[in-house]
Amino acid sequence: MTQLINDTGFVADDWTGGFCSSGAANDCVALDLASDADPQAVSLSGLKIIRVDFPTSADGRGFTIARALRLRGYTGRLRAKGHVIADQYAMARRAGFDEVEVHDEIANRQPEDQWLFRADWKLNDYQSRLRG
Repeated sequence: MTQLINDTGFVADDWTGGFCSSGAANDCVALDLASDADPQAVSLSGLKIIRVDFPTSADGRGFTIARALRLRGYTGRLRAKGHVIADQYAMARRAGFDEVEVHDEIANRQPEDQWLFRADWKLNDYQSRLRG
């Protein structure tokens, strides 16, 4: 099982459709992307949600993918999936993710209060503090 997390804490997953792989047909509305996917090669047309895999918490390529998709103009839901830890939540939000999906094992080790502590990601942006 998995746990979905956003700025309000642990939430129920309201996405009821499945996900297709990046090589799927053009009628896909929910896309699963591997951590080594090329975000420039993704057709954004018709996509409602993109889920980017994080195979380990030490693999930051998903952050780069999220930022590239947002810079290309993607405005749909963007979800980080896999080995994301609470300490990375603020970075995930800054990179462009709307939510994080983790295995129950991670959610049990890092309860909701640890994720909520980082939900004020806009307030703790060091770049904003430097700009004054």
